[in-house]
Amino acid sequence: MGRGCAMPVATMTNKGQVTIPKKVRDTLQLQSGDKLEFVCEEDGIITVRPVKKSVDEVFGRLHMKGRAPVSTEEMKAAVGRKFKKEYGRGADEGA
Repeated sequence: MGRGCAMPVATMTNKGQVTIPKKVRDTLQLQSGDKLEFVCEEDGIITVRPVKKSVDEVFGRLHMKGRAPVSTEEMKAAVGRKFKKEYGRGADEGA
């Protein structure tokens, strides 16, 4: 299975709600209001990833007067480097 430590178990309510254990919230650096992405893998494993910023939240913050435009490939590579630095793996790699 994936690397890391054993995490606590949570119970789902009849409304489909789950309280994320503090250890998990701390590990993922989650705050109230953060969004989570659930990725369903072919082997039945579900990966939960924090979604820290939406496009709407950062729109306009990337423009810097006088800076040359950056291709989407360059942006993707930069995001991949940042993700690898923070999580020890590429954004497209499994946990």
